[in-house]
Amino acid sequence: MNEHEHTETVVIGAGQAGLSAGYHLARRGRDFVILDGNGRIGDNWRCHWDTLRLFTPALAAGLPGMAYPGPPMHYATKDEMADYLETYARRFALPVRGGQRVARVSRDGAGFEVTTGTTTFTCDNVVVATGTFGRAPRVPEFAGRLDAGIRQLHSSEYRNPEQLKPGPVLVVGASHSGGDIAFEAARAGHPVVLSGPIRGELPFDINRRPARVLFPVLFFVAKHILTMRMPWGRMMRAEIRVHGGPLIRIKRADLTREGVEHVADRTTGVRAGAPVLADGRALDVANVVWCTGFRQDFSWIDPPVTDESGWPREERGVATTAPGLYFVGLSFQRAFSSMLVGGAGRDAGYVVKHLTARAEAVRQRIGRVRLGAGAGGAAH
Repeated sequence: MNEHEHTETVVIGAGQAGLSAGYHLARRGRDFVILDGNGRIGDNWRCHWDTLRLFTPALAAGLPGMAYPGPPMHYATKDEMADYLETYARRFALPVRGGQRVARVSRDGAGFEVTTGTTTFTCDNVVVATGTFGRAPRVPEFAGRLDAGIRQLHSSEYRNPEQLKPGPVLVVGASHSGGDIAFEAARAGHPVVLSGPIRGELPFDINRRPARVLFPVLFFVAKHILTMRMPWGRMMRAEIRVHGGPLIRIKRADLTREGVEHVADRTTGVRAGAPVLADGRALDVANVVWCTGFRQDFSWIDPPVTDESGWPREERGVATTAPGLYFVGLSFQRAFSSMLVGGAGRDAGYVVKHLTARAEAVRQRIGRVRLGAGAGGAAH
């Protein structure tokens, strides 16, 4: 049988969003616990492909109360970011419980019941910080009909080109992860086709001197201009949530230089075991890497809290249909910066401020009820 515990707030996820929420909860003296399915803080970063680096420099990669260490224009590796998160949690003594993957969140009276494999927590509030784009890798249904001899990997499974079989590679999805993996596979000697429309690219090299001037400006725009308060921000959110972002580190010219064939057509089906593009061309490949993103899966929250698109019904992270339920770290939750490491702190601060005000209002209401009951008893 599961053990039972009670706390005021359960935070689900110990990535940058969950730790930021923990920081603000701790500063306000709230009672809370952070649950994470990984055994070690930062493993949500360590699991990515070997050469992954942040697209934002250190100056925009810090969490509240602790700047990212090192030169302002350093782009952290995945392992460096993981170590930073681990150090952050230790510095602020955040109560993280590893190895506690949440299986279910359900209503329990006015509060919630959060169930893991070993423990059931009852709480007044839940902060969901399970990732920007969702838990479940998105792969098209027809992938199962590809020839069994083709090696298939989702980008979440890809680590390095050594996983690939000798021969041609089809990378499906031309957002920044697809561009990076296609570039790396081509550099390793594979003939590569990159399938899907490219939705723009950053107009400068993030590793060169102009980036030192441009990145602070871009981060300001991402945080204060491209927001849900502005019509262009709302339009951008709809685009990014469905199609992903532009090329950032690797550009079209880099792909061309390495011999990557970019085809704007999507991969739409299978013929005789081979992947087929929208123009009808079948590709003879040995590998397919699905850089097709993730789908939101909040089916473990009961009652359902998502709209027809699968995204939570929320305003700035406050669930609109479930009082006491909050979200942090969603793509474009408040602004473009919401999906950047350096944007998690502001969103978490707003959520915790709302949570605290709600908790205090509930406490005062209970106090007035008890006071009224006591006065009634005395009069009787």
